[in-house]
Amino acid sequence: MKKIVLGMVLIVAVLLGGESEEALKAYNVGDYKKAVELYKKAVKKGDVDAQYGLGFMYEEGKGVKRDYKKARELYKEAAEQGSLEAQNNLGAMYSDGRGVKRNYKKAAEFYKKSANQGDAAAQFNLGVMYYLGRGVKRNYKKAAELFQKSAKQGNIEAQYNLGNMYVNGRGVKQNRMKAYQYWMKAAKMGHMNAQRNLDVLCKQSPWVCK
Repeated sequence: MKKIVLGMVLIVAVLLGGESEEALKAYNVGDYKKAVELYKKAVKKGDVDAQYGLGFMYEEGKGVKRDYKKARELYKEAAEQGSLEAQNNLGAMYSDGRGVKRNYKKAAEFYKKSANQGDAAAQFNLGVMYYLGRGVKRNYKKAAELFQKSAKQGNIEAQYNLGNMYVNGRGVKQNRMKAYQYWMKAAKMGHMNAQRNLDVLCKQSPWVCK
């Protein structure tokens, strides 16, 4: 299983009106300073999207000096209001130990909250935790189930990892055809490791690739 770097979710959500909407527009054209100013105004009003957006900017150091602790605080505020993106990103910060002491159990808890709301990134990240046994008891079957949910939403890392699990029969019944199908989906999206695995699989079991 390839070790996956648990990445942050980009700001792509459709935001509500007011400062948050204007902040997102400024962010998308590269005016990070203006975006920060607008997000800060909205945060004072308790705007959940602004809490998440400003937290992301502190995390990335865009328009402000990078500050993981501040990012975590803002993500926490947004997560408490139900932001699935903030919950996922907060989980990643606990997993990586950025802005807070590394705590896999906490990371898994936040990933679960987001995954239960259907967030593909959180489903994948929680699947990794179950696969590695970090913050939760190792459970390959549960990992496969979460990867499948994420893969259905187009997550290429989940598709790649599912291919690995099917070819090895880990958490699922061994099935080279399914491994081929998931690797093919990931490869079509530019996943190089999936393409390499396909090349090997087709040499070993050419019948699968016909």
